[in-house]
Amino acid sequence: MQKILFLVVAAATAAFAAPPAAPAPPPAQSADAYYAKGIAAEEAGDVASARSAYTKALQLNPGLANCRYRLKELELNGPKIAAKGREAKFGSVMVPVFHLDGATLQEALDLLNLVIEKESKGSVAGNFVIQDPDGKLAASKLSLNLKSLPASAVMKYLMSQANAKARYDEHAIVIEPK
Repeated sequence: MQKILFLVVAAATAAFAAPPAAPAPPPAQSADAYYAKGIAAEEAGDVASARSAYTKALQLNPGLANCRYRLKELELNGPKIAAKGREAKFGSVMVPVFHLDGATLQEALDLLNLVIEKESKGSVAGNFVIQDPDGKLAASKLSLNLKSLPASAVMKYLMSQANAKARYDEHAIVIEPK
């Protein structure tokens, strides 16, 4: 009787016990996941997160040559990768309507900045800086009537009409004459 009672209690305890934890993925699989996170972060322009993910992948699997290559690329081209990320973030904002008639480049950039801040709910800002020591861009008069375009496309139209180019620096979008 005591044995039967013991078996019933043991069976009940086993039935209510938590299920066994899933086995940890093999290190190679985890390393591949960190490598994929690094690629995604790099494509988004997040150099610090990409570096961290690649480093973790190499800790788990030191034989990943692609991680070593990507880390070296980050070392060599980190600022360019970060600039591309900032440009992509800026370009992802949709501009519903953009209308100008005879505006200066500064007025056009101020308007674009307002639209971007409004449409992104404050998460993206233009922060434009015009570097034009000879005053070539000040005389430009711009006229545009655009609808439903990404901010990057609006920017390209502005740069084309003003005969200017944009550079996405760390803290500002720098506008210069071509």
